[in-house]
Amino acid sequence: MATFSYVARTRTGTQRRGTIVADNRDSAMMRLNQMGLVADKLVETKGTLAGAKRVNLNRKVKGPELLVFTRQLSTIVSAGLPLMQGLDILAEQCEDANFAAVINAVAHEVESGETFSDALKKFPRAFPDLYVSMVRAGEAGGDLDGVLLQLADYLEESEELKRRIKSAMTYPVVAFCMIIMIATGLIVFVVPQFAEIFGSFGKALPVPTQILITISNFLHQWWSWFVIVGVIVGIYVGLKVYGKTAVGKYNLDALKLRLPVFGDLQRKVAISRFTRTLSTLTRSGVAILQAMEIVERTAGNEVYARAVRAAGESVRNGETLAEPLARSQVFPAMVTRMIGVGEKTGALENMLMKIADFYDSEVRAKVDALTSLIEPILIGMMGIVVGGIVIALFMPILGLASLVQQ
Repeated sequence: MATFSYVARTRTGTQRRGTIVADNRDSAMMRLNQMGLVADKLVETKGTLAGAKRVNLNRKVKGPELLVFTRQLSTIVSAGLPLMQGLDILAEQCEDANFAAVINAVAHEVESGETFSDALKKFPRAFPDLYVSMVRAGEAGGDLDGVLLQLADYLEESEELKRRIKSAMTYPVVAFCMIIMIATGLIVFVVPQFAEIFGSFGKALPVPTQILITISNFLHQWWSWFVIVGVIVGIYVGLKVYGKTAVGKYNLDALKLRLPVFGDLQRKVAISRFTRTLSTLTRSGVAILQAMEIVERTAGNEVYARAVRAAGESVRNGETLAEPLARSQVFPAMVTRMIGVGEKTGALENMLMKIADFYDSEVRAKVDALTSLIEPILIGMMGIVVGGIVIALFMPILGLASLVQQ
């Protein structure tokens, strides 16, 4: 496939510009005619820098972009417009050139005879398994617009959850970096001034003061910064490599769940994601076993992914869903009991959605409480760090004053 840049006119004479993906120039011209456009200029952009950027079909699509695309496509399909026309409209108005090229490529696959879900499956970086499976279920049930609307609602809830967590984490990270910078500035620029004064005393310095001066002398060596950066980079790379192994990923994710405050928040997020994803998939018509496999891949935490995998195997062997989830001991009793009730009453999808809504509200409350607690905690940390440095600097002076008084 190649990408063509075009300048064309509508039947009313309005000029339009954009890009289109097709096998060749004739195919591109045919696509434009089907869109109701008369081409004034059609140039293949393959091989140019701009074209290379536009044809990056393997780029991961951002969540907000996929959300807008899904919401708009749902509106277009429910309004009765053909799918091909809807894809062409969305590709034309998409501001991201890469995503526009992906949409054009999907439209080309559909035009070639592929189903919409099979066309989406060829671009896994843009459309995840969950997205493709739900679209396939919507196609099979003849309710594509309804499934797209469910997908848009699901993506919107997911993005809102990510935004809340990100906003809660941004402030403490920035404030912690400021504390490190202030402490480093005091040690590098202020402590040496006091060290010269202490040298004239001719007395042994208190241990905290001596430690502070030793750290200051270390940081004044040019090679010390390479050592610090090397240690930080080494730890980061080591954790990344360890985290890519099955054992390492599980252990690190288990450690995250045991962190004070943040561990409980991640646990609630994982449960909310599991229940909302499973509810959305089963409600759209995806088989429970296939839905469990997709939920496992989108769990976001290996501890919960393993629990879901084991539950899927148990369901395949004839058990109910609630029993293996309860045995895993990573889901609260309230969750497993509500799922059990949902299975018995035939209202599993609604029960899962109620659980997701409950844990979403818990996450919101936790984030709000965390945000209100973080500021005084960080102020206290700054006071301890700066106060500790000041006390260590003034201990020799106070000791000298007591000697003079004697």
